[in-house]
Amino acid sequence: MKTFMSETAVKFNDSAALSIDTANLREYTKTLHAGMRVLLSGTVYTARDAAHKRFAEIIASGGKLPFELDGAVIYYAGPTPSSPGKPIGSCGPTTSGRMDGFAPDLLDRGLAGMIGKGERSEAVREAIIRNNAVYFAAIGGAGALAAASVLSCEVIAFPELGCESVKRLVFKDFPLIVANDCSGGDIFSKK
Repeated sequence: MKTFMSETAVKFNDSAALSIDTANLREYTKTLHAGMRVLLSGTVYTARDAAHKRFAEIIASGGKLPFELDGAVIYYAGPTPSSPGKPIGSCGPTTSGRMDGFAPDLLDRGLAGMIGKGERSEAVREAIIRNNAVYFAAIGGAGALAAASVLSCEVIAFPELGCESVKRLVFKDFPLIVANDCSGGDIFSKK
């Protein structure tokens, strides 16, 4: 499997955003509130519909997932192939609701955060609260801009799924908004 590295990432000028590394995300989850801006750095795993279905099958059979869930962050994205000299192609978020049937179990098994677009089901919001986790919203329609914050990309599981394979990404200041926090805050709430 190939790993591509980028020397630099675009630096977003957002002095009001909180910079967080995924290795320390659990230290921040109780202080994050819906609507806060975050610049996320560190290791993140991509997984969409097909990968989540495989995760469920692996869990049901007692197998081992392709990465450790405890403290992990999953980005609901299917990055496109990279152009020469780039670690990744466009990598915008996909609609998170399609993973709602799988997310509560993954959260209960240690998943710390999720990144995508759109609102989450009540079951997912309850699992976020129960597990002191967080759901971040990424900007939809800006996949090329998002790719500028990805330093490296490596396929780690299910390569036959193409763009929906599971990839290990390394982020540097990836711009996000806290959409659902572990206190029940929800940017999509009509209340």
